[in-house]
Parts: sequence; structure tokens; C-alpha cells
Amino acid sequence: MGRRNNTHMSEFILMGLTDSEAIQRILFMLFLLIYLMTVLGNAAMILTIHLDLQLHTPMYFFLSHLLFLDLSYSTVITPQTLGNLLTSTNCISYMNFFTQIHFFVFLAATESICNPRYYPIVMSTRSCCSLVFGSYVIGFVDSFFTVLCMSKLDFCDSNVIHHLFCDISPILALSCIGIQSTEIIIFILADYNLVASVIGIVVSYVSILKEKAFSPCASHLLGVTTFYGTMIFTYLKPSKSYSLGKDQVASVFYIIVIPMLNPFIYSLRSKEVKNAFIRVRQKTGN
Repeated sequence: MGRRNNTHMSEFILMGLTDSEAIQRILFMLFLLIYLMTVLGNAAMILTIHLDLQLHTPMYFFLSHLLFLDLSYSTVITPQTLGNLLTSTNCISYMNFFTQIHFFVFLAATESICNPRYYPIVMSTRSCCSLVFGSYVIGFVDSFFTVLCMSKLDFCDSNVIHHLFCDISPILALSCIGIQSTEIIIFILADYNLVASVIGIVVSYVSILKEKAFSPCASHLLGVTTFYGTMIFTYLKPSKSYSLGKDQVASVFYIIVIPMLNPFIYSLRSKEVKNAFIRVRQKTGN
């Protein structure tokens, strides 16, 4: 098979989930509804936290950044996916492809703050800001080196990507020459961000179980398990194991579904947030 250097690759073709126009229309309506709920839910929570002084605590400070990251990386991916489903125009330029990957990896990797139950005890304002800033820096560095490594890949005679959006696994699967070193670097970066975060969350939940305060956190645990489970399934495996169906379904969860669920997970079971919504509504109503 002939070799095509990435410097001559002008565009990629994203094939999506299906070739059926009828199913594409159904997916468009479903993803559009989910995205609108994502925007409204996350924006409403962020605004409520900002406007209500009683929520100006370390836990809600971090939560507002979590919601911002969810909204941002969903916005990086979902609108283009909706456009592809609606118009069947699946081409994306080489530069736009890697720009999208950069912002997605940057925002998703930043989402790694743990142990929220202890923030009111041990966190000062300076500590909160330092942790958030550090998370963004780590996410940017992770994204920079990931995209740098991927931009050096060489591709064989196909630019067709069997995926919904610009992602790491399908582009590694598309590359045919010399991907071992790139794959190792990406694996290490993903391992650091995902596994370290999971360990921190597990330690936090062990302490919650010891205090017998598990039930209020059950919905949060479901969201965390789904997010990190699908991310680990997708990224912590060799590119040869890339599965067209399974990986695309997993990506729908961590890109589209989880950002929609998080505002509800963190608000529906919280009397603090419900009361804050009422106070903000009364203020804005006046």
C-alpha cells in the first residue's frame, strides 16, 4: 500500500454512525435536544452559582468550572456533528481536524478535580484558584503534546475516518506507519490524567462509605463511572483494538450525554442548589 505523508493530507472524511438518511435525521433531532439541554442546564447552574452568594464556596467554585468544561468540550464537538448529520457534508480540513482535537483534549483533560467533600475544610481561595489554574495548565500541556505527536503521523491511501468527530483513536487506527512511539506517549498522557483522577475519586468514595453517607452521592457515582469508564475503554487500549461500533457508542456518552446529565446530577439532589435557584429567580424577577 502506498504511503501518504500527512503534509499532503488536505482533509479527512468523517463517516459518522450510519449511512441511512432517516437514521441520521433521528440522530440529529436527538443530539440537538441533548445539546440544547446541555447548554441550558450548564449555563443555568453556572449563572446560579455566580449570582447566589451562599454558593460562593470551594465546592461550588470547582463545580462551576466542571460545568464550564462540560459545556465547552461538548460545544467543540457537538455543533459540527449536528451539521454533518443534517447536511451529509462530512469533510473537515486537516487543520480544523487537529484544532478540534486540541481543544477537546485540552478541555477534557482539565476535568480532573477530586475530593470535593473536603474542600470546605482545607481550601482557601488562593488554593482553589491555584488548583483550577494548575488543572488548566496540565490539560493544555497534555493537549499540546498529544496533537504534536499526532501531527507527525503518516497515513496510507485513505482519509476516511469511521467516527462521529475528530478523536484520537480513529486517527491512530488510520495511520499505517510508525505509530508505536506516538501511541506510547498518548497512552502515558491518558493514563496519567484518567487513572490518577479515578484513584482520587475512589479514595474519596472510600471515605464516604466509612462515614455511611453514600446514598446522597449515588447519582454522582453513576455519572463519574459512566464518564471515566467510557474514556478508559476508548483511550487506554492499543489502536489495533479500535472497534467501529463500540468506540463510537462510548464517545456519544462522554461527549454528548454526560455534559447534559451533570447539571441535573449536581442540582436535583441538592437542597442548597434548589434554594439558590429560587433565590436567584426571585432576584431576577424583581
